[in-house]
Amino acid sequence: MLSIASRALKTSTFKPVLGSVSAIRTKVTLPDLPYSYDALEPYISKEIMEVHHKKHHQTYVNNYNAAEEQLEKSFQAKDLTEQLRLQNALKFNGGGHINHSLFWTNLGPHGKVSAKPSGALAEAIDKEYGSFDDFVAKFNAAAVGVQGSGWAWLGFNKATKRVEIATTANQDPLLHLTPLLGVDVWEHAYYLQYKNVRPDYMKAVWNVINWDNVAERFNKAQ
Repeated sequence: MLSIASRALKTSTFKPVLGSVSAIRTKVTLPDLPYSYDALEPYISKEIMEVHHKKHHQTYVNNYNAAEEQLEKSFQAKDLTEQLRLQNALKFNGGGHINHSLFWTNLGPHGKVSAKPSGALAEAIDKEYGSFDDFVAKFNAAAVGVQGSGWAWLGFNKATKRVEIATTANQDPLLHLTPLLGVDVWEHAYYLQYKNVRPDYMKAVWNVINWDNVAERFNKAQ
């Protein structure tokens, strides 16, 4: 499952490492942010970005690599029980890495990236939701409605050639659609600034969405 998702993301932070003749390890690394930690202020604080990137994302990276090393050993030992036990850790931490690697690129400094979609992407959103404002309202409703922790997404359905709003729980990556835009709605993404008021965070985050990046993903998904 993770290999499928990582191919979809095509992130350079996945580095295959030859382990043994029976397994190929996939070591992941923390990607650099394409902007400074304070670049998204006042909408997302420097403190949140530092903790979110350096602590939370780094933890997903570390835990995925550790689980993958254990998986390789379980293959060498032909220990099927251990292989199955590790699947949840691989999915959770690998998904956390995939999701956050996309999330950082979906964001950009206010005033330095496109504030709204344009061109074919804007047309696709308007066709599906009526207007950009209506899309934002429906996206926010889906994001706020996520119970506990998870992600809200705008994805592209290659079968119908349409954009769709979706949500995933915990760190599950978006697999049934091509991810265009992902917004982290775990409390660690906003609690230090917005406390437990997720709607305020969702209202603010639209000021730092990098629609150039979303449009690039949309064009590649066609």
